[in-house]
Amino acid sequence: MKWFTVLLVAVAALGPPAAAQTAPAPATRALPESRGAVLQSFAPLVKRAAPAVVNVFTRRVVRERVTSPLFDDPFFRRFFGDQPGGEQQREQNSLGSGVIVRKDGVVVTNHHVIKGADEIRVVLSDRRELEATLIGSDERTDLAVLRVKTTSDLPTLELGDSDGIEVGDLVLAIGNPFGVGQTVTSGIVSATARTMVGISDYRFFIQTDAAINPGNSGGALVAMDGRVIGINTAIFSKTGGSVGIGFAVPANMVRAVVTGLVDGGKIVRPWFGASGQAVGPDVAASLGLARPGGVILEQVANNGPAARAGLKVGDVIVSIDGREVEDPQALRFRIGTLAIGGRVRLGVLRQGRAQQLFVALEAPPEDPPRQTTPLQGRHPFSGTTVANLSPALAEELGLEGLARGVIVTQVRPGSVAQRLGVAPGDIVLKINDAEITSVDSLRRAVERSERQTWRLSIKRGERVMNVQVQG
Repeated sequence: MKWFTVLLVAVAALGPPAAAQTAPAPATRALPESRGAVLQSFAPLVKRAAPAVVNVFTRRVVRERVTSPLFDDPFFRRFFGDQPGGEQQREQNSLGSGVIVRKDGVVVTNHHVIKGADEIRVVLSDRRELEATLIGSDERTDLAVLRVKTTSDLPTLELGDSDGIEVGDLVLAIGNPFGVGQTVTSGIVSATARTMVGISDYRFFIQTDAAINPGNSGGALVAMDGRVIGINTAIFSKTGGSVGIGFAVPANMVRAVVTGLVDGGKIVRPWFGASGQAVGPDVAASLGLARPGGVILEQVANNGPAARAGLKVGDVIVSIDGREVEDPQALRFRIGTLAIGGRVRLGVLRQGRAQQLFVALEAPPEDPPRQTTPLQGRHPFSGTTVANLSPALAEELGLEGLARGVIVTQVRPGSVAQRLGVAPGDIVLKINDAEITSVDSLRRAVERSERQTWRLSIKRGERVMNVQVQG
């Protein structure tokens, strides 16, 4: 039986902006020393935390085309063509969880819980039902922020410091699994930096064995100090039920998303201006490193923050502000949780020697201007909309590395480009051996060519495709 990943929706609690918070001193960890200590209860913690965890209900109206089954038969369509059909509406409902993080009604949940919703309602632990509006959503972290209309202060949970937890710490997961009602489960932190889980763009998760099931999505992962240290977002399972492998978005990322959406209106993450690959055993041996780990830089943007800080191709980044960096996903996560302004301290190995460099935290620039342009005419890109890639656009689209050139942002259904297989996200490298470096150079290449045969070079993800199209 194949393994599969079941997405859940999780919500975390938010406190004051990160800059105004002081991380609490870590509690002393000790094993129980008596039978009385073993029999201690989580009840006081649950009474304090559970009222701030809510149920999130969404409703969406889906319009579907209705035709006779005969119209789907290829033999029938051969003689009668595509036949028009009627349209019917169908209502879709979904259920998740959420966390109230501010007294004025700010609620955090998962993006996939509210995606496409026409109506969002929140049910509190005291059975009050409130209408909610979407402040903003970030698909790349699978987080969404809501606001509920209320005339009184609401119970809240504070976001803790997810970097302060350790493997083996006790945690509680609070949510509404399978819609049975608010449920509390307990477990431990199984891992603190899972990066090889393909759930979202920022792949950096807390793993726990506390039981998490469908409906827990957006619920709180609570530490023993009563603070939220993660938003439950996914499980790994054969059957769709909990097998003790659950994942939560760390609270430090949740804080950055909430602060950006509530206080700033949008999320702007710092631009690092460099990219690289994980240092595995072979690379570590070739560099003379004591052990694998870190990110070896393969690209450094000219005049970017990394270059101005003195970083060079071949440097190995091993830490950010004293926190270990094991791979590119960890590097992106660490940078992504920081606010624009100020500097961040990097631990770097250069030719085997350790040093520290400071990188400015800057917004990604819109350079070159994106120059969004729809294309028409008799050429393979007819029906597309293209734009110049800049660091700002690359960040919006979630592109890794230092992508440059011209990217396809939209493809009109039924267009020439769609029939040829051109897709959004494709980067145009060459047309008839002419390098494409800007929207203007692409337009010149397709408008001036009188060829009946087109030779195209397109980058899709990590692959470069060379295709030939007959005009």
